[in-house]
Amino acid sequence: MEQLNRILQTPLIVFGDISISLVQIFTVLAFLVIGVMLVLWSSSFLRRRLGKRGVDVNVVQLVSRAWLILGLVIVVISTLDLLSVPLAAFAFVSGAVAIGFGFGAQNIINNFISGWILMWERPIKIGDFLELGEVRGTVESIDTRSTRIRRVDGVHLLIPNSQLLETTVTNWTLVDDLVRTAIRVGVAYGSDVRLTESLMYRAAKEHPDVLETPPTLVIFDNFGDSSLEFELNVWLHSTAERGLRLIRSDLRFSIDELFREHGIVIAFPQRDVHLDGQLRIVRDRGVTAGQSD
Repeated sequence: MEQLNRILQTPLIVFGDISISLVQIFTVLAFLVIGVMLVLWSSSFLRRRLGKRGVDVNVVQLVSRAWLILGLVIVVISTLDLLSVPLAAFAFVSGAVAIGFGFGAQNIINNFISGWILMWERPIKIGDFLELGEVRGTVESIDTRSTRIRRVDGVHLLIPNSQLLETTVTNWTLVDDLVRTAIRVGVAYGSDVRLTESLMYRAAKEHPDVLETPPTLVIFDNFGDSSLEFELNVWLHSTAERGLRLIRSDLRFSIDELFREHGIVIAFPQRDVHLDGQLRIVRDRGVTAGQSD
């Protein structure tokens, strides 16, 4: 036992006045494992408790992330204290390392800071429906490096947090889920325009998802090349593009059915071509007369 104790107490690393023995290394490793596991467990426990109390998921994520980072910092500082490493010396070394690391990991640091800005200022929240270029989907999680979005086709995308702050993002549900959608339809020339207007109002009024306030609006938009063009504008609550597409589909079914019942014809592109046959006959006669001469 004395020999084993002597081996464990033998300094393995000597740095100035600081010496680190084998028993210190074992102690630090055990402390790190237990400390990290405790921090992870407490962060998960905090997330579950706040979730059961009905706290907003964005607040839950912000609090749990902050506690996780704070706990890891405490574990690291306590580990240095166990090794008797003065923080002043460590600060000098860590500063030099941080400068070198910063030049090589600018994108990672940028995304990390952007992630905290997103969670703190909350311009984008979990559950929001976003449109970023050609990408449309619902935010499922905001992590420290990237944001996970589920597209309308079910595919998951990981978008760097810095991209969400540096580019134009359309947030359909930033303030509320009140959106307006429009349906355009063209009817044949000669149709009763007032009847067409009333039937479109009726189709919107009979749909359960169309709101009364703001009011529905039917616009006689234009005299088109092949049709009289109308536009139906309705307001509704929707948090995803799929909901809007389904409602527009229902309204088109209703409009088509009502138009058929009242004899309103939905126009299709057409072009009339008029041929002047008389001019052709005159020319042919002229050619014949010239030949006979």
